[in-house]
Amino acid sequence: MRYFIQFSYFGKAYHGWQNQPNAITVQEVLEKSLSTLLRKKIEVVGAGRTDAGVHARQMFGHFEVEPISDIQDLVYRLNAFLPDDIAVQGILPVAAEAHARFDAVERSYEYWVVKEKDPFLFDYAHWVKNPLDMDAMNEAAKILLDYTDFECFSKSNTDVKTFDCDVREAFWKVQGNKWVFTITADRFLRNMVRAIVGTLLDVGMGKMAPESIHQIIASKDRGEAGVSVPAKGLYLTKVSYPKEIFDEQKG
Repeated sequence: MRYFIQFSYFGKAYHGWQNQPNAITVQEVLEKSLSTLLRKKIEVVGAGRTDAGVHARQMFGHFEVEPISDIQDLVYRLNAFLPDDIAVQGILPVAAEAHARFDAVERSYEYWVVKEKDPFLFDYAHWVKNPLDMDAMNEAAKILLDYTDFECFSKSNTDVKTFDCDVREAFWKVQGNKWVFTITADRFLRNMVRAIVGTLLDVGMGKMAPESIHQIIASKDRGEAGVSVPAKGLYLTKVSYPKEIFDEQKG
């Protein structure tokens, strides 16, 4: 039987989501925990991948196992068994063909920037010492919605069939003592959000005009965009699915 699992994690200790041979990952820890508690080898297919050090406030995966008699008890035992930086919010029975990655229709990320040194946000946000022009950064961010090919913001030598992404929102706003960038799209390329933020920060610092985003995207050249900002400020905040996936729950 197929189940969706909803979870979150603080990524500092992990080399991203996806299993790797010589580094600890969130997928490895979650699979080992599920396998131990369910007494069967469990493989979890994630909604996507996050790079080393990136966090997730909402992430989904799917796995298959015999019907679980007490889901709430399993969630409780998982949270007791998992390390403090990974938490499970729920497990849902779904249709046999439901897929955590391919059925996701939208993903949202936030990037946190602080303008003053804050020891309590050191591992959570990127400290930018230079003055920033939020209006200019929002003007540049709005241009992203006019394009679909984002090869210029993709990690070099990425093996993908297309660089097209449908960006549906991209904006900065102040939240308390943080400057937060929010971006939503149907899909994202590797390193895309961090490269976009680095470019927008260059705009905010006056290193380039907001209109420069047009030329950067047209170039399809990663070297034309800004540097990638540190992973510690990046959060996967939401993964959305068609409602019918959950309407067709079994069990």
